Amino acid sequence: MITREELIGQLNWRYATKQFDPVRKISDADWAALEQALILSPSSYGLQPWQFVVVTDPAIREKLVPVSWNQRQPADCSHFVVFAIKKNFGVAEINALLDRTAEVRGGDRAKLDAYGSMMIGDLINGPRSKWIQEWMARQVYIALGNFMTCAALLNIDTCPMEGFDPAQYDEILGFPERGLAAVVACPAGYRAASDKYAGLAKVRFPADEVFLRI
Repeated sequence: MITREELIGQLNWRYATKQFDPVRKISDADWAALEQALILSPSSYGLQPWQFVVVTDPAIREKLVPVSWNQRQPADCSHFVVFAIKKNFGVAEINALLDRTAEVRGGDRAKLDAYGSMMIGDLINGPRSKWIQEWMARQVYIALGNFMTCAALLNIDTCPMEGFDPAQYDEILGFPERGLAAVVACPAGYRAASDKYAGLAKVRFPADEVFLRI
């Protein structure tokens, strides 16, 4: 367990890294831990309506730079993750969760049918079905936040990125045929010594403006 001081210290250390050191790489052990952190991210109903796409091909990562407002992070970072949603999310994905639950926890799969019907009634047939992709995108941001915080605790830099053309990302990464759509991306690695943003003080509103205690 880390101390409260260590937690706040790492969150103050973290910043949206603009320049990554292209030579320094995340160790296999640290990356494996971050992948597990992503797997353990919470989601509504536990449905995990996402795909974490780790782009390792240097040529593909270079192709992403021009459609990322010419930001170099996708190419220069150690590991680049695109957070995508499942465009055709439906009953099959809900049943997959129920099957996995029965597999992991044991017990009678049929006893989960009522829970499945409730989820279908909410997400597939109910009012929320009209904005299901927005709902999935919100789940993705939960995973993104978890990823960034866990990376900071390992002294690994990250930078959440919405500054890209999602349609171009989808095309370059072959998402349409996989039934995926890019939502947000996050390079991870280590800050370059020349990144001027590393030493800047954080700008945050004071607690009495942020918190409403009622």
